[in-house]
Amino acid sequence: MSLFLPFAELCDALAATTKKLEKRALIAQYLKSLPIADASRAVLWLSGSPFAETDRRALNAGGSLLSKAVAQLTGADRNSMHAAYRRHGDFGAASADLLAARLAHAATLTLAALETAFDHLAAARGSAPKLRLVTDLLAQATPVEAKYLIKLILGDMRTGVQQSLVEEAIAAAFDTEVPAVRRAGMLLGNLGKVVAMAAQGTLAEARMKLFHPLGFMLASPVATVDEAIDRFARETEAEETGFLRASSESAATVANEVSSEAPKARLPGRPVQMEDKYDGIRAQLHCGDSSEPGRVGLFSRSREDLSDGFPDLIEAFAAIPEPVILDGEILAWNAAAQRALPFSSLQQRIGRKRVTEQMREQIPVVFMAFDLLYGNSELQLEQPLRQRRTLLENFLATHGPVTAEAVQRGQASLFAPETAQPFFPRLMLAPATPLASAEQLDRAYSEARNRGNEGVMLKSLASTYQPGRRGLAWLKLKRELATLDVVVTGAEFGNGRRAAVLSDYTFAVRDGATANGSESNNLNLKNVGKAYSGLTDAEIAELTDFFKAHTLEDFGTFRTVEPLIVLEVAFNNVMRSDRHASGFALRFPRIVRIRTDKPVEEIDTLQRVEEIYAGQPELGASSLPS
Repeated sequence: MSLFLPFAELCDALAATTKKLEKRALIAQYLKSLPIADASRAVLWLSGSPFAETDRRALNAGGSLLSKAVAQLTGADRNSMHAAYRRHGDFGAASADLLAARLAHAATLTLAALETAFDHLAAARGSAPKLRLVTDLLAQATPVEAKYLIKLILGDMRTGVQQSLVEEAIAAAFDTEVPAVRRAGMLLGNLGKVVAMAAQGTLAEARMKLFHPLGFMLASPVATVDEAIDRFARETEAEETGFLRASSESAATVANEVSSEAPKARLPGRPVQMEDKYDGIRAQLHCGDSSEPGRVGLFSRSREDLSDGFPDLIEAFAAIPEPVILDGEILAWNAAAQRALPFSSLQQRIGRKRVTEQMREQIPVVFMAFDLLYGNSELQLEQPLRQRRTLLENFLATHGPVTAEAVQRGQASLFAPETAQPFFPRLMLAPATPLASAEQLDRAYSEARNRGNEGVMLKSLASTYQPGRRGLAWLKLKRELATLDVVVTGAEFGNGRRAAVLSDYTFAVRDGATANGSESNNLNLKNVGKAYSGLTDAEIAELTDFFKAHTLEDFGTFRTVEPLIVLEVAFNNVMRSDRHASGFALRFPRIVRIRTDKPVEEIDTLQRVEEIYAGQPELGASSLPS
């Protein structure tokens, strides 16, 4: 039976090199040394998960529980553990450091035994049983094994290995083609099964299995209309079709088949369609599997199951009999006005284990579909967008109306008021318009903002669907709402390679005039957000030294600092929030620059934040009709 120690040593070797080919060779060599059953276990863990994508179990053992286990085994106090973490920026490496002081013992833990331990840990209920299981498991491990046990349990391997690289290594280890491995992985959602099929030469026999999320295709951001046009003009065929490259049709053929309603003028090279960029939750919908009637899956970009937060969508889609995978956006919806509500409305339903009937009525939701990934019993990723769009339109025409007739399941439906939510389709088609000119795009952006949406998506009609890829075939035009000049009031140590520097900054604006008109330490400051992106490593290092020298209170990982450093921050929008005393929070703030030229007394005010908030177009959709 294969020991876990070589797996942990492999992970150390993978983390030590940045060379992709070297990583792939190391993984392939390791897989060839294992029995197939152990290789099937190893590929899952190398990808960073204890279970296959189709396996809905979770270990549910977080950092707090793991910290207790390490403390029990090592006797380390809180300060010692914090110091170890600061040295490494990684809890697994910090734990290995602490465990190294224990009496050494031989490696005995096997891959098969670890799989059984994960099964037991996923089945355990309550923190006490889980703590015993984790402590027993770590007690069997050598320090390097404990390092990767903890990283695997936390889902944070940090070896620089993605699933795509593991797929390449599988192909190399079993002398097969990478596209065949990747296709089988997408169809099955289980790399362990892919390894077995690769070894047997049966990858072509893989068949699609629903209810495991595929990777999401991503869009490249552009800030201006001119930039969007320039990017599409420079787009290449290789970037359009990607590694799945199945369509041999030329751009000219595609152009000739665009709807007769499309304007004759268009961007150079490729016909393009425009869609609104919605401000909701990107999600993937799976339903209609005949082997599990009524089952519905909703998955986020991070592949989390969203079902608990949106039972009304689950009920609506359970009636759809045809197997399908759709890409789209979950939106809070104003049925009377036929427009999306702000993200702040939707946010109230995120992460809830139970959504009340009142919340369902006050914040109804829809799934706005804009792509079809699986339909007609086939994966459609290799088909051009124009063909996937036709399939999507046909599917929505047939099944969209059914989603307006869904009834609430279970005992709760017995007590639903007669005046419950109005019936309207919960599955909707995202409108799309052919792009004809720069002027049209500029106008479409303004209209999208007036509808309360974030901006405009631009998609080449020749583009295949490339899971997990970000190219020039899809662009998103989303201008910054505004920028604010703010002052840093708190600084926090980061994670990973930023664990030793103060890289996360809480910032504030002025609330009215200063107490005496000049002194910065008498400013009436109100926090409005926190940002950690936008600065260089050199700037962060310099600010770390500065904030350490100007700390007011040190709470370990976080410290309040003298309000002396002014930043310019950009953001997507302003939300009402109880998180800060200001009553507002900036959404997706990003640091533009350090304002060494601006004194603290001249930073923006809370009144300015209120003005930006009130001027947002989406506020027009912020309430439901009574």
